[in-house]
Amino acid sequence: MDTAVDNAGDQCQPTELGHYHYNWMDITEDFTTACTDLKLGELMHDANFGLFEAMSAIEMMDPKMDAGMMCNQRHSRVTSLQQGIEMGLVKVKGLTGQEMTGIIDDTLACLVTWLEGHSLAQTVFTNLYLHDPSLLEDCHIKAYSLCMLKIVESVRDIVNRAAVFEEEDFQPMMYGFKTVPELTSTRVCGMMKEVEDELNRVIKNTRSTSGQEDNADRQDMHKMALAEYSRIKFSRLFLVTLQAFCREKFVVADVQKYLGQLSELLPTMRETISLGTQPELTEESNCDYPTIMGFEPLLNQRLLPPTFPRYTKIRGRDDTLAYLEGLVSRLQTVCAVTELSGLHATLDFFLEFSKSSPCVLSRSLLQLVYLPQNRRVFGSPMIQVDVLKDTLRSFISPPALMAKSAIGNNPQAKEYVDAFLAHAVRPITAIFQITGHNRARQRDKWGHLLEELATLQDEADKVDAFLHTLLVKVEPNREHLACFGTWVLYHTLRVMVHYTLAGFELELYAVHEYHYVFWYLYECLYSWLISALSRADSFMLEQDAITEQQQKNRNGKKSRRKKKTRVHSREVALAQGAQSLCGGYYKAVTGITLDGKLKQPRFNFDSEEVRYNHRFAPFGCLVTPPAVQYAQFKEATDLTQYDPPVQPEDLYAGACKCFQQARVFYEKIASPDDQVQTLLKITKTNFVVMKLLMGGHMKEAKVRVHRSSQHYCPT
Repeated sequence: MDTAVDNAGDQCQPTELGHYHYNWMDITEDFTTACTDLKLGELMHDANFGLFEAMSAIEMMDPKMDAGMMCNQRHSRVTSLQQGIEMGLVKVKGLTGQEMTGIIDDTLACLVTWLEGHSLAQTVFTNLYLHDPSLLEDCHIKAYSLCMLKIVESVRDIVNRAAVFEEEDFQPMMYGFKTVPELTSTRVCGMMKEVEDELNRVIKNTRSTSGQEDNADRQDMHKMALAEYSRIKFSRLFLVTLQAFCREKFVVADVQKYLGQLSELLPTMRETISLGTQPELTEESNCDYPTIMGFEPLLNQRLLPPTFPRYTKIRGRDDTLAYLEGLVSRLQTVCAVTELSGLHATLDFFLEFSKSSPCVLSRSLLQLVYLPQNRRVFGSPMIQVDVLKDTLRSFISPPALMAKSAIGNNPQAKEYVDAFLAHAVRPITAIFQITGHNRARQRDKWGHLLEELATLQDEADKVDAFLHTLLVKVEPNREHLACFGTWVLYHTLRVMVHYTLAGFELELYAVHEYHYVFWYLYECLYSWLISALSRADSFMLEQDAITEQQQKNRNGKKSRRKKKTRVHSREVALAQGAQSLCGGYYKAVTGITLDGKLKQPRFNFDSEEVRYNHRFAPFGCLVTPPAVQYAQFKEATDLTQYDPPVQPEDLYAGACKCFQQARVFYEKIASPDDQVQTLLKITKTNFVVMKLLMGGHMKEAKVRVHRSSQHYCPT
């Protein structure tokens, strides 16, 4: 027989029968005394007690995180709809308007909670009426239950097709529940319309008329019918709207009409929110989940999602209506994408939409509205090659894509261009798809996309070189160098900027890291971006001049000279403003550090070089722009090379100059939007602060700079 020995040594002794006696010691007092040395938020670290053990210790038996602990708070009354009917706890006929209104409100709350990332079993399907609508005799609750099941089915289909969700965003698992596949959405909408008509007749019959005194019962009946009618109609129109988004021929006018009707119904729903059955306020429920008739929060307690367990708190009714108002507004914004022309303008729209952190449903619908649904490669919707050709013509006007060019109709040139654009479809489509993911996941995906763009850069350079060789043989005055390469470089640089700025948004950078992050943006990324845009502008002006001269020689008469405009002037100004802003931040942070007001870490397990290399590791796969190594950064930012030595006031003065330059660039932009106005305000504020620091303000004060709750970075 093996002898077991624990860490306590002789405190674990085997008996004659092979059992063990443990001499346990009470360490509660010693443990509590030891904890007094820890500050709030500090944890002890031990080699045998890592993050996994810490998270497990925190979550076990915590009702907020351990889903199984809710069983100890209350007992399940019913286990199925059939049992609820037999026990008389669930009514299947003769439901009052008050009961229907309360059930609809709580079901919508469960739907919204599901859209926020919780599981169907713990949200929507805590409603017993949705388990088997065939048992329901009341036409109102039956029609609504079928409609809600179809809404769930439509939402799952939309989110799955768009494929821009993560496990924390959305849980599509159905847990064996059915969404009545034998009935079509059209039939269900017809049933809902019949209920609407019935309620509408009640509203008309109970409406007050001039010269007639209404009693209290008549007024209450009118309000209750109006409350139920608005909710029934909202649910039907919501289903119709989702179906309209999914049609092969998307008709934006129809969707906008439905969304307008939904917006009109929401104020009525908010005004009548108190008319529905209210939940019982008990110490057990804590108002975290519906407790009215037809809802059983513990019904599916064992059907947990395949993710880390978390406590499901159903949204309140007021919060639900606020969410639905925001959802309708976001869907109206989604419809605006159909009015845009050009891939780059559409991409800017996607990026702006993503900044508002929209819900998974609106993000998915935006993907399906823009990206072709009828053309898929490996299950992903792809942008058409023709769209890329139009984009390149408007960006840099490459001769190979111009009809009047000597190689515009060359079969060999056309073959090379088509092959390149076919390869470009996937990474460009991936840029749009990445904007559909949540903000936390986007940063990792930007980094991985750079590998594909690096390969596309290499191919673009080869195609440009080949096309240039063909072009100079027939038109020596024209060139084709770096046309496609500049376009790919432009998108590569934008991805790099998004990746870097995402670190600020996610608060991944420590304050002492700001100087090299802002330096990289200032000296490398925005500098290359401005260069790429300026080259595209210059190339387009050159090609226009050559085309104009050829037309003049062909016609033999002098053509009227048109005023040339730079297509990318606005984007260049935005990039120049962002570069100056980052330069100001870099010099300000460096000056504050030199002034001794920025707390510096004591590196024990890493160093600044390790952190620097980690922050910019994804850029290493690129040839253009080349990754700036840490040694190059240190050499470029070494302040000891200057004579006389650089003082903090010198850096503050440099920051003032940068912020003033940024202000000038932003003020040149015609028709500035809200973002430009915000950046202008930031530049003015920072300029004043740097002026104060440069003048010695708070020079002797022992003030340290800490992380701000907001980061004013150009995006």
